[in-house]
Amino acid sequence: MDTEFVAPGPGHWQLDRSHFTGGTTPIMRWLLPAAVGSAYRKQWPLMGIPAETLSVAFVEGFMYTRLRPLIRADRPSAKAPPTVLLKVASRLHPEFRRRTRAARRTLEQSPAPGVIAEWHSTIRPDLIARNLAFQDVDLETLEDQGLADHVSGILTHVRSTFEEHFRLHGYDLGPIGLLLLAGADWGLASTELLSALAGASPSTVEPREALARIRAALAETGVAPTSLEDVTAASPRAAEELHAYLRHRSSVLYAGYDLDSPTLGEAPDVILASILNARPTGPDPGAADRAATELRSRVPDVDRSRFDDLLSDAREAMDLRDDNGPITAEWPCGLLRLAMLDAGRRLAASGRLKDPSHVFELDRHELPAVISGAPDPGAGDLAERAEERAHQKALDPPASLGRPEAQPPLDALPAPLAMTVSLVLTVIAELGMGDVDGPLPDRPSLTGTGIGTMPTTGVARVAENAEEAFDRLEPGEILVTRTTSPAYNMVLTLVGGLVTAEGGPMSHAAVLSRELGIPAVVGAADAMRLITDGDLVEVDPVAGRVRVVGGG
Repeated sequence: MDTEFVAPGPGHWQLDRSHFTGGTTPIMRWLLPAAVGSAYRKQWPLMGIPAETLSVAFVEGFMYTRLRPLIRADRPSAKAPPTVLLKVASRLHPEFRRRTRAARRTLEQSPAPGVIAEWHSTIRPDLIARNLAFQDVDLETLEDQGLADHVSGILTHVRSTFEEHFRLHGYDLGPIGLLLLAGADWGLASTELLSALAGASPSTVEPREALARIRAALAETGVAPTSLEDVTAASPRAAEELHAYLRHRSSVLYAGYDLDSPTLGEAPDVILASILNARPTGPDPGAADRAATELRSRVPDVDRSRFDDLLSDAREAMDLRDDNGPITAEWPCGLLRLAMLDAGRRLAASGRLKDPSHVFELDRHELPAVISGAPDPGAGDLAERAEERAHQKALDPPASLGRPEAQPPLDALPAPLAMTVSLVLTVIAELGMGDVDGPLPDRPSLTGTGIGTMPTTGVARVAENAEEAFDRLEPGEILVTRTTSPAYNMVLTLVGGLVTAEGGPMSHAAVLSRELGIPAVVGAADAMRLITDGDLVEVDPVAGRVRVVGGG
């Protein structure tokens, strides 16, 4: 198949494999660009960020992003305008003046605490209720037109929840980014500051605690279950705890972000193994406070009150950081996946598809139409699309596309705008979404951000996604994968250590490892190439290094 990576528009586009690792489905190729572009186009004027939006585009199935400038976005230049001219324009241009006022308001009185409170009191309960309403529909009782209508409803729901997902990131990532920005001025490393946030995300550890409750209920009975049916039959308490666990998690994508990634309910063996290996305890609960106290001692006396406020705001934001994704993205997408699987089975049984999985090759317009009986696209066309997408998954995409764009000097902007630009750039870098062309010249390729205080050694299970890994992974082994989603917290009780090729100190992999007490190295660029499945590896989080110490 001919493959050509061409910039999807003017300007410089950066590869982002932190969420979508290649061969992305058509619906997701529509959903993500639409939701991201719309969310930030609405939010950034309110927060005072002097950019139009973050543009997302998929090229040969891979995700690329571009920070779209506020002016002349479609006529980028490799040469920055004179600093004097930029200073004048940024102070006289009406939109820049509006953004400056908004940035000043945001920095003087953060809107994040109010939005976080609203998340817990209103937004979160409403989203859960809407997710459950779709989940409670018995797909088998629906006629084809009813299923098509159900799918259309979920598509509308997912489009809304995805935009909400990215809107909320302004209020969960923002306070954390402000802490890291200030910390840089005080000589505090981001990894040190983030260690002071450990334990601030109850939503991250709640699945582990729920699994531990099921395991405790089983221990009371002495039953050694070999299936989830055995768990349910063991005792009323075990059945009740398992039902509660699955009620809010069985329809969640647990192994990735795309629609061809499975929901937790499709992996009963993984659920059972997670229960049997659940432990209620995690990292030292006092470690974060001790880290905060030590960091505070290194802050100038005059700034310590500011440090306290920033740390408090960042801790409040941490829970939303990883609670957001499963509820606004992985759960709604799981519901869509389950409806598509039902449709795929029907369409394959009638000869409309060559394989049930080819339903994932339909776009958002085609899906409900084909379920309703539309003849196009044909089964042969969808089979070809499936083959092409499988081919894309194995490609090696370039780290960037398009001509480099000149970045305006921050000192030419009004101070509030310079601060919000720095905030966005800091968050992008700490998430591991920056423009990185492989390992840095002075950094070994199996080093990255270390999470934890104790090294661990174990057998490596290497896979592009968690579904592949968990099919083979034994409790205590080291998961080596490209990236993780927040929903990994439902199955990471199995893992003795974690290594990811993508991600930075603020990535989901780092947050999960920090909250669950799993030794990890994230952002080890060549992990997928230099570690072979079955290798014996040492994960040293203190050194931020992975070593292969024995062959498989």
